[in-house]
Amino acid sequence: MTEERATRTVCVVLADDHDILRQGLKLLLGLQPEMQVVGEARTGREALDLALALRPDVVVLDITMPDMDGLEACQHIRQQVPTTQVLILTMHEGEDYFLEALRVGAAGYLVKKAAPTELHLAIQAVAQGGAFLYPGLAKALIRQLVAPKKDARAMPAAEGEPARERSGSELQVLTPRELEVLKLVAEGRTNQQIANQLVISIKTVQAHRANLMEKLGLRDITHLVRFAIRTGLLPEP
Repeated sequence: MTEERATRTVCVVLADDHDILRQGLKLLLGLQPEMQVVGEARTGREALDLALALRPDVVVLDITMPDMDGLEACQHIRQQVPTTQVLILTMHEGEDYFLEALRVGAAGYLVKKAAPTELHLAIQAVAQGGAFLYPGLAKALIRQLVAPKKDARAMPAAEGEPARERSGSELQVLTPRELEVLKLVAEGRTNQQIANQLVISIKTVQAHRANLMEKLGLRDITHLVRFAIRTGLLPEP
């Protein structure tokens, strides 16, 4: 099946308190015809205000900023502007920052030493509803999600995690197509990649994602990956 896909402009807000870096990022993204920087912020609060006013596709957030740090700003943005995705771009490579960013709703995490092409790919991925995890830190997420299985019977559900996420029997409520989409999403595929692989439209992928998340009571990529590992859809490392 052949589909017509018009190129859609990805609207981006950049938030970083270093003016030179922010301007460099703006120039870099300006080289991409499908991306447009629609706003710039020097503080976390300014980033939140711009997200509320402009409703961009993606906010690229530093963590260390005055007034409100990037993690707090990310949480507010995801709660108040759920259609806007957040990509953390930071110098911090520590696992604690990475896992906390995912907990507050970031769809991607990239360190500033990454190549410019990775930034482009990361923004594209999160704008399409996917996830982008810096390779050096992705293993930390898998370790975090797999470790509790050593004592699953004694382990209470994580804060904010649906209790039913612990049971693979929930897979029975999904259609075969929803199972396919669930596995591909958990692997980090973007909506576009899933649409190409399954030969369906992006709107159909989005509909399947919304349905399976609702059926399983999952709210973010962290819980989705955890569910996929525990039910055997994703292999343990």
